[in-house]
Amino acid sequence: MTEQYLTPEQITAYGLWLRREEHAPGTVEKYLRDIRAFAAWLDGRPVTRELAAEWKVHLLATGHVPGTVNSMLAALNSLFRFLGWDIRVKFLKIQRRMFRDQSRELTRKEYDLLVSTARAEGKERLALLMETICATGVRVSEVKYLTVEAARQGRTEIALKGKIRVILLTGKLCRKLLKYARKNKIASGEIFITRSGKGMSRRQIWAEMKGLCKAAGVAPEKVYPHNLRHLFARIFYKSCKDIARLADVLGHSSIETTRIYLVTTGAEHTRQLERLGLVS
Repeated sequence: MTEQYLTPEQITAYGLWLRREEHAPGTVEKYLRDIRAFAAWLDGRPVTRELAAEWKVHLLATGHVPGTVNSMLAALNSLFRFLGWDIRVKFLKIQRRMFRDQSRELTRKEYDLLVSTARAEGKERLALLMETICATGVRVSEVKYLTVEAARQGRTEIALKGKIRVILLTGKLCRKLLKYARKNKIASGEIFITRSGKGMSRRQIWAEMKGLCKAAGVAPEKVYPHNLRHLFARIFYKSCKDIARLADVLGHSSIETTRIYLVTTGAEHTRQLERLGLVS
C-alpha cells in the first residue's frame, strides 16, 4: 500500500474547497488551524488510521476537552473525505449536557449593560451592531447581509451553504439602522463598515466587544458575538415555545443543534428540581 503524506499544497487546496462550499469564514479558519496542528504533530510521518486515532488520544492527554477534540476530529475527517482517503476517526461519545456553565452565559441585564456602555463611550456603531445581532440572531459572518436596502425592506436574505433563509427586521430596528446610515452618509450596501468602507471583520467585532468588558462590569468570557445569538435564541424560544421555528430562524439544519442553545443553566435546573417538591 502506498504511503499517504499530508502536504502544505493539499491543505491549501482543502481551504479553497471549503470556501467554494461556502463555509463560514470562521469555520474555514478553524478547520485549517486544526489541520495544521495535526500536520505539525505528524512531523513528516505518513498518515495512517493508527496515527489519526493516536492524535485523538494525544489531544485528550494535552488537556483538550471532549467537545473540542470532536470538533478537531470533524475537521480531520472532512479533510480525509476531500482527499479521498479511506480513513475516518471515531468521535468521542459525549452525553448530552443537562445544563450549561452559568459563568459563560450572557444575561439580558449584562447585554443591556454592554449596549449602554458602548453608547456612553461614543461607540454608536458597536452599540447598534450588538443590538442588531441580538435582535435578529444572525451569525457574525452574516452581518454583511445587513444592508441599507434590507433596512428599507424590513428583511434580508442570507445565503449560506447553498441555503437561503429570510431574516425579518423589526420596524424599530430598521428606523435605527437607517438613521445611523444617514448620519454616516451610507447610501447603500453594508451598514456596518470601517472608515475605509470595508465590512467589519469578525476579529474587529470581537475585539471591540471585549473592549467594553471592564467599563460594563461584565466578565470577558461572556462577551463575544456568538453569545448574542445564544441570548436571542433563549428569549425567542421563551416567547414562542417553537423549537422548529427557532431552528429555521437561526439557519440550523438540525433541531439537535438548536437544542444546545436552549440548555438551561445549573441554577435554573436546580430551581426546576426544587419546584418538584420531592424533599419534605
